[in-house]
Amino acid sequence: MDRLRPRQRPLFTGFTRAEIEKLEKLSLESREVPPSKEFCQKIARSFSSSSGRAGKPIVKWTEVQNWFVARQQESALKVPSVTDRSKDDSGIPQTCPVNDGDQYYQILKGLVSKVGEKVPDLSELEFEAKSSKDEAWYDVDTFVSHRCISPSEAEVLVRFTGFGAEEDEWVNVKRAVRERSIPFDHFECHKVVVGDLVLCLQERRDQSIYYDAHILEIERKIHDIRGCRCQFLIRYEHDGSKERVRLRRLCRILGQQIR
Repeated sequence: MDRLRPRQRPLFTGFTRAEIEKLEKLSLESREVPPSKEFCQKIARSFSSSSGRAGKPIVKWTEVQNWFVARQQESALKVPSVTDRSKDDSGIPQTCPVNDGDQYYQILKGLVSKVGEKVPDLSELEFEAKSSKDEAWYDVDTFVSHRCISPSEAEVLVRFTGFGAEEDEWVNVKRAVRERSIPFDHFECHKVVVGDLVLCLQERRDQSIYYDAHILEIERKIHDIRGCRCQFLIRYEHDGSKERVRLRRLCRILGQQIR
């Protein structure tokens, strides 16, 4: 994958949470699949004129129709019942029930909630997901859909920030989705210790991509007007390569203990 993971918030794309909930409800009520152009145009006009769209691009009717088509395709991937398994044991993931539009948001809350703490409002959180194509982490723009692959495992279809629907990927919620990592400030180098897992920007001539990495060694140095001058020897998890980097290229993975 030859793409840069944006660090600044770009223009909004996709559907809002409220719009996805509305589409989920309509998908259960509508008998016409895919819905007609007129039906999709009506929904697109309704979304575009709502208060929740303030400051966001208008919704095109083709985007609405494409969502229904994708939903139909996902519904067709349901796992056969126990009686049918003897005839077809394909092991295709089962689409999660969609009678609750908030279901996969509840799944994601499990990633960020802790015992004894108030469950956060997902509308205030940002997420990142690991691509199976290059094992790099990219900012999540939208959770397009979700499905269950077992009673305890779920996947979400993510749209990466700055990329279109053709780059959407199904990723495992537990292993490949987490809160968005935060860049270390120049005065936080003392919080990084040997053994830590961090997110590191791998800079190459043709691309710069974020990968998980472990801290192997730290060379502490006196800070100057430019900020932190410490150097960190890291080993990337995806390929085992090592590199010496400065703090500006490191991000703290949320959910880990702060030193």
